[in-house]
Amino acid sequence: MTQKGRNNREEIELIRIDDTEMLDPNDDGKERKVTAKKVFNAAGKVLITLLVTLVILCGGIYALMCVLVYGPSKTAQEQFVMSLRETSAIGFIANWFFTEDEVMAIIEKNSIKDTDVITNTSLVTTVSGTVQADENQEEVKDIEVIDIKGTTYRGKLMIVKDPSRVFVGTVPSFFNGDGRVVAKIAAQYEAIAGINGGEFVDGELTYTAMPVGLVMTDGNIVNGDRTTRCHVTGFTKDNVLVVGNMNGQQAIDMGMRDCVSISSSIGPFLIINGEAQDVSGVGGGLNPRTAIGQRADGAVLLLAVDGRQANSLGASFADLLYIMQQYGAVNASTMDGGTSTQMYYDGEVINTPYSPTGPRQCPTAFLVK
Repeated sequence: MTQKGRNNREEIELIRIDDTEMLDPNDDGKERKVTAKKVFNAAGKVLITLLVTLVILCGGIYALMCVLVYGPSKTAQEQFVMSLRETSAIGFIANWFFTEDEVMAIIEKNSIKDTDVITNTSLVTTVSGTVQADENQEEVKDIEVIDIKGTTYRGKLMIVKDPSRVFVGTVPSFFNGDGRVVAKIAAQYEAIAGINGGEFVDGELTYTAMPVGLVMTDGNIVNGDRTTRCHVTGFTKDNVLVVGNMNGQQAIDMGMRDCVSISSSIGPFLIINGEAQDVSGVGGGLNPRTAIGQRADGAVLLLAVDGRQANSLGASFADLLYIMQQYGAVNASTMDGGTSTQMYYDGEVINTPYSPTGPRQCPTAFLVK
């Protein structure tokens, strides 16, 4: 072998030694073990970092909850409990800090007071068709969407000038199973917009296709009966929004065409005949909320407030009342909220529902045709 050949061979051997990190060149298994060990060590460090971060995060959240619970503010304490108890998935957390009797005492103190007053339909003047503006102004849009912002919440308010366009849509059939998101209910009716509607069965088993209480469409009772008294929100055949406690026969006698029901603790009445209802206290805490109202000129207000998010903790019932007052509602009521809260418009959901898997399924919705 020439001198040049020997030098090239020595260089190759040196490179091989560097690549195998001084391992025996005849032992390929050791090289693979070192590589596997490095990968394992790196993965272990990443896992430990994630676990430490998770522990710190959980510890921070727990510390924040302790500040709310044991701090000097009784309002914050009650807000904390009421917000949790309205969240079916994590409502049990309130019992980490309070006994069941203490929790029930807080709920009782902040419960919403119901009423026997029913909407006086003569206070609302309704119109149909496209609304015209003054001569010197452009034509007013029949549907207007406004961004709503408050100290603890963000959301969307939809103003529908023609109340005859608003109606109740339902899933194809009510049964003990899954309902549909508002977008799919809207597509079923070829509606352009909508919000989630009334309450559904949600206990040990949840049936989002089975509504609670009285539901009417096109003047017919499709759920409930004529004798059971329910917490009702709906529209008459004259397109007036009616809210009040009534049975099916009373609703028919009032000329109700479409309505849904929801218990007063979940969906209290906000305004009746221009009078603000008593939603004092922290109510259901800060949560995602849906509401519907009507102005004296007949325009319908559809409201969806986001919650349980970093940029929008949520709204109280008092917040909803304030928004409805600010936009001129003479009658208004809360719908189902939480993960159900959703507003659909022109092919997309325009609010930000609290759910990693998208809006929750529902049995009913207030739609806009």
